[in-house]
Amino acid sequence: MIVEATNYFAREGQAGEVLEQRRRATEIRRSLGLEPGRILVRLEGSGPDVRWECSFPSKEAYDADRAARAASPDFEAARKQMHGLLEKFERHVSIEDAPTR
Repeated sequence: MIVEATNYFAREGQAGEVLEQRRRATEIRRSLGLEPGRILVRLEGSGPDVRWECSFPSKEAYDADRAARAASPDFEAARKQMHGLLEKFERHVSIEDAPTR
């Protein structure tokens, strides 16, 4: 399983707009037939203001998802608008550990 997580660190006073923009991007994902993933909002601590996560059953599924996003003018426009609201952005792609027995 592949997990993509994106962390959004908002510019001063922009946390609410970052959340709204992530929600818009999630709706675009739905319109493209992609899994919406889940949006998390910081409750405590010094981490990102907003975090988005989505799981994919395989590398091929993850690659297809990225290709669909890249081919979407609406998603690309949403991505550009989001980056204007951010102080910092991080993307982390991980694979689930398969413990040995």
